[in-house]
Amino acid sequence: MPTLRATIRYVGTPFAGWQVQPDRTTVQGEIQRVLSQIANKPVRIYGAGRTDAGVHAFGQVCSFPWVGEQDLEKLRRSLTRMLGPYIQVTALHSAPGGFHAGDSAKGKRYWFCVSNAEEPDPFNAAYCWQLPRGVNLDRLQSLTTQFTGTRDFAGFQSSGSERESTVRRLHSIELHEGGIVAPFDAKGLFTIRFHGDGFLYKMVRNITGTLVDVARGAVPETRIAELFESGGPYHGNTAPAHGLTLVEVLYA
Repeated sequence: MPTLRATIRYVGTPFAGWQVQPDRTTVQGEIQRVLSQIANKPVRIYGAGRTDAGVHAFGQVCSFPWVGEQDLEKLRRSLTRMLGPYIQVTALHSAPGGFHAGDSAKGKRYWFCVSNAEEPDPFNAAYCWQLPRGVNLDRLQSLTTQFTGTRDFAGFQSSGSERESTVRRLHSIELHEGGIVAPFDAKGLFTIRFHGDGFLYKMVRNITGTLVDVARGAVPETRIAELFESGGPYHGNTAPAHGLTLVEVLYA
């Protein structure tokens, strides 16, 4: 049966995360519901990753078997119309044999948006974390090198996930000026940009929370090494979900 690959953009605020959950509205659940309506039979989709409740996406990817409508642009427009306004299918293509949105992924890019504005702009509130006072952003950037490379990130994984391996490779963590979604006159916005081969449960949010706490002097820098040595689960400040966006899933 042919497989389709879809790129999905969504605002995570109205949803209880990506993964289907009983009696809760999720992104995966909504897409499956609409596809099943179009196909007139149950359709199951497979995502590249499970974003938490409130986390957004510019470039989530899912795959699914499909034997229905073969005009993919027409199908894409129908899906977007039926899923809107909080979910949009931005691309829909035939996938090569054996493609699986999750298993075939080679890496991901996440951006975490923060603000250090003295007077926070309400239009940014849904997409960025208003930092506590005293965060030294230069110091935060200097701390990121302690996380890059191939490491066991068990100490930065929240409980509730069962993974065979907690070793991941972070290629880079970089601080950039500018937000995810912002009015033209927004000030004080920055994104912490993560590029890795994979991420554990709440790993980006936990690393961000730790970086912020150390950069404002709330905990000593030695806390980073202690967490790496702890073996998990994470005990510390978890950055809020609404600041996080899955920007891109990378394939070979």
